[in-house]
Order: sequence, then C-alpha cells, then structure tokens
Amino acid sequence: MIYITLVCNMGMSTSMLMNKMRKSAKERSLEVDIVAMADSNLPSTERHTDILLLGPQLSFMLEGFKERYKEKIPYITVVNQMDYGMMNGEKVLDDALAMLN
Repeated sequence: MIYITLVCNMGMSTSMLMNKMRKSAKERSLEVDIVAMADSNLPSTERHTDILLLGPQLSFMLEGFKERYKEKIPYITVVNQMDYGMMNGEKVLDDALAMLN
C-alpha cells in the first residue's frame, strides 16, 4: 500500500483532486490510500505518509516542509500547477508514483 497525502490551504481543492486520483487508482487496481487536508492539520495527524503533495499555492513552503518532515515523509513535492488547475488526477497520481522509482 502506498500512502499519499495532499495538502493545500483549506483542504478543499485538494479534496477534489483526491477524488479524481482515487478514481484513477481504482480503475487501475492500484493499492493507494489517498487523503487530503489543510496544511495546518498535517502536524497533528498520525497518518503514515509515503508521498506528500503540496498544492501549487504552497510551493513557497516546499523547503520548509522538506526540512520539517525529512525524518517522517520520504517524498515531498508540489503538484504541477497545470495538472492541479485541470484536476488531472490521473497525471498527478502518475507523477507521485514516479517518485518511488
């Protein structure tokens, strides 16, 4: 099982993207657990995360997230702005999984 967490300011836009990613994963029979939340909720969650995806609006916080979670989350990146805007869950999922290779 691969655990992916998406974060944005309020968790609303990433929730829409999460649903598209889940649909894509289900269609391909991938064992992926995906959740979305506000960035302010991340510090208090005890959820295991393999890949942390930041909404493009949080790109300025990337280095801070990497430093803060370097011991806990192996892969942290920002979702491509075009894919995020288009809510291209399949592409975002593919990009996330490619980080594992």
